Amino acid sequence: MKKSVNSLKLDQQTIVTGLFLVIFLMFAIFLPGFFTAGNLLVLIRSVSVLGILGLGMAIVVIGRGIDLSMIATLSVPAALVMTLAAAGYHPVVAILAGLAFSIATGIVNGVLVAYAEIPALFTTLAVGIGIAGIGQSGMFEYDIIAWPVELDSIAWIGRGKIFGLPYSILAFAAAALIVHVFLKKTRLGFFIYAIGDNLSAARITGVRARPIIILQYVMSAGIALFAGLVLSASSNSMDTRIFNLTWIYDVILVVVLGGIGLSGGRGGVMNVIIGTILIGTIVNGMTILNVSFQGQNLVRGLILLSALLLDSIVNPRNEETAKQGDI
Repeated sequence: MKKSVNSLKLDQQTIVTGLFLVIFLMFAIFLPGFFTAGNLLVLIRSVSVLGILGLGMAIVVIGRGIDLSMIATLSVPAALVMTLAAAGYHPVVAILAGLAFSIATGIVNGVLVAYAEIPALFTTLAVGIGIAGIGQSGMFEYDIIAWPVELDSIAWIGRGKIFGLPYSILAFAAAALIVHVFLKKTRLGFFIYAIGDNLSAARITGVRARPIIILQYVMSAGIALFAGLVLSASSNSMDTRIFNLTWIYDVILVVVLGGIGLSGGRGGVMNVIIGTILIGTIVNGMTILNVSFQGQNLVRGLILLSALLLDSIVNPRNEETAKQGDI
């Protein structure tokens, strides 16, 4: 039975890859302005931050959770770093303060999920709203925080190119490599897969599940901060109101469409990469076609619904996963 499930997962990855190739070729042939160096550069830049967020979400989803606070954790700690740097604090101190804020957010999420046993869906939604509220209720003087010159020493993570490739996509590649090594080559990564696949069995074998669950959310928050710094450096500012946008749905879409099952214990970095380039290509094409924001949201919603249906077929819940409750 396990072999059958794995083959289905491979089929899903193959289908999504083939779908990307078909859509990319159609856009390149029939959509004027798509297959140009400038537009492809824009496409690559646009997917880098989304891909980095997808990596953080993947860690949590593989452990059979979900993190709806990622966009708030992207914006508020990154804005805090820029605010402190602009106020005269050393860049290292500012970055450490933002990292501490992110880690604290991840710990709150993890403790509420692991120890209070509040479903991750509601926990991370509430924490995300709370973090956004903290940022907008007095932490920052303005909603949009400008990138300070004091942080120009790290601005390269979101600006400039090397051998024609934007540094932001290299930041995505570096993050992808680190997450891949963590998930596939370390004992903690193995434990995350074990918890996502069967929490009860993992506990029986001696896995300390609750600290591992907290670690998942801490890593997700830290990766979100990194994505926020890349985004801020590339756009020269951070809009703390970004929490109100639909970005979190794009992150979930990248993970699920890429083939990481919401039932947990399956998938990896390659799934995130495939989902990222597919969604990035579709959104880029719709932008060139001048599809309205509402129309783009409709398409995203339909794709997400289709991805969830496909996930339920490819990664069906069994008795063990059903006992773990809903995310």
